Amino acid sequence: MIENLDNLTINFNSDNLWVVNLTLCLVMFGVALDIKISDFTNLLKSPKAVIIGIISQFILIPLVTYLLIITINPMPSIALGMMMVAACPGGNISNFMTKLARGNTALSVSLTAFASLAALIMTPLNFAIWGNLYAPTSEILKTVEVAPTEVAKFVLLILGIPLIIGMLIKHYYSEIASKISKKLKPISILIFLAFIVGAFLNNLDIFLNYIHYVFFLVILHNGLLFLTGFYFARINKLSKQDQKTLSIETGIQNSGLGLLLVFSFFDGLGGMALLVAFWAIWDIVSGLLVAFFWSKKVPKTVHP
Repeated sequence: MIENLDNLTINFNSDNLWVVNLTLCLVMFGVALDIKISDFTNLLKSPKAVIIGIISQFILIPLVTYLLIITINPMPSIALGMMMVAACPGGNISNFMTKLARGNTALSVSLTAFASLAALIMTPLNFAIWGNLYAPTSEILKTVEVAPTEVAKFVLLILGIPLIIGMLIKHYYSEIASKISKKLKPISILIFLAFIVGAFLNNLDIFLNYIHYVFFLVILHNGLLFLTGFYFARINKLSKQDQKTLSIETGIQNSGLGLLLVFSFFDGLGGMALLVAFWAIWDIVSGLLVAFFWSKKVPKTVHP
């Protein structure tokens, strides 16, 4: 069973893949329509929370993931899926969850923008470093030969360009941007989720036979990342709002991007695709649960 999963391929129609690419671009574009250039300049005046968030996103997440992998020793393809998730930037839906949790929404949106730009370098770099550091996943990477520059080009196309275009529209046509954003974000997210569910349904027999290999692992991994972001912010004496924000930003990864990278560069490698696909659904569930818990637990205060 283990060998079969590591050599298994999960099918995903190439036409559907292009639609998902476009949809993820639209999701990023919708997020960017809410980002002002002043969000960056204001945070740079007091950059502590942003720096802590970037460290949590691009250093602590891969480190915690690596420590979890060497502790539980999962199948190589599943371990590579965990590393793919860890290498991706924060998920775009984290902004909504932060707002629901009564966190620092401005910080969340700005971290999304920073992380999306930094991902052009950090996603391929982190994936290459940590993937080659662990011997079983290093063997897979030798056979696939993924060029970091190709991954960077892919991330630029999916995240970087929509982010820049959206911010420019927001800067020069603010009212139009607000109107587009309200309609575009929910529609694009629903379409993207529909295609993730479609990937499950098209490979339902595989998921039913193998989901138990990743079910509890994804829940454990995701929970550890929520705790990592929260306590790292607390150790650095950030406000309660910022602690919640960094917890969500660290726990919610852009697994949609990870799923596209799996199908684009690894031909739907079984354990890898299975883990990232289930993560794409689970972190939405867990993020909403965490946000709802905090929305009820704390006073209804709004960050200035």
